[in-house]
Amino acid sequence: MNNNHLQRRRFVKSAAFGLIGITTFGTVAAGENKKSIWTPGNAEPLFYRYPSMDDTMASGIVGASHGNFDKVKELVTKRPELAGASWDWGFGDWETALGAASHVGRRDIAEFLISHGARPDIFTFTMMGMLKSVQEIIETVPGIQSHTGPHGITLLQHAKNRLEDKTITDTDKANVNKVIAYLEGLGNADVKPKNLAVSEEEKKKYLGEYRFGEGETELFVVDLHRLGFLQVARKGSAARKLNKTDDSIFSPAGAASVKIIFKLKEDKAVSFSIHEPEPIVTAVKI
Repeated sequence: MNNNHLQRRRFVKSAAFGLIGITTFGTVAAGENKKSIWTPGNAEPLFYRYPSMDDTMASGIVGASHGNFDKVKELVTKRPELAGASWDWGFGDWETALGAASHVGRRDIAEFLISHGARPDIFTFTMMGMLKSVQEIIETVPGIQSHTGPHGITLLQHAKNRLEDKTITDTDKANVNKVIAYLEGLGNADVKPKNLAVSEEEKKKYLGEYRFGEGETELFVVDLHRLGFLQVARKGSAARKLNKTDDSIFSPAGAASVKIIFKLKEDKAVSFSIHEPEPIVTAVKI
């Protein structure tokens, strides 16, 4: 058994759901990867980790919490436990349903989730413009303001995203602006992950399909998001934004410790390897 095969087996074991991203929330195609437990009679097969909740339910509520209030109400009304659900979009970029609502500035969804048992944190309080709560947490845990939320989104950006909601009231806006002024005064509440500039010409070096196995979905696609940044996805899964950290080295959004290292030949990528931080898998361009 060669080293690449060993790496591939290891990767599939540790990342069975592929690279899950932030561009197509709630559409995770996990079904093809999960096993089932046989049950007698006409009962539906049980999720292979039952009684743990099905992955599609967890990813569904977290995805919907980015803006689909009707779907959130439908899911949580039926299963209130989903209000506390979390999902790993890939490489340990964990996000709760409430965390999703918080970073997109959806106070209405956040309040609904909290009313059904979701646990708010400093990111939620920041989005809601709760200055006293934010101050007390930072005074109790100095430096927490520099921690980032899901996908590497900063604490200050959570507050700014709330102002993007066209339905925000004047009172809410005033409270959020007070939080923004306070956080800006701290000087380190908006420390973004490293992301070097990538020229349009350089982006072309990395575009394409990269295979790491013989299966239909054992394939990565590197392409451009509609906003112009590089992204990577396992076939059938949602894409992850790539932040450039060094020459031909990138990190997926929300996972700064992970390195995706491209190998170039004649100034074009021929393969890349994923390090978490040890090498996990190598994929070859086709």
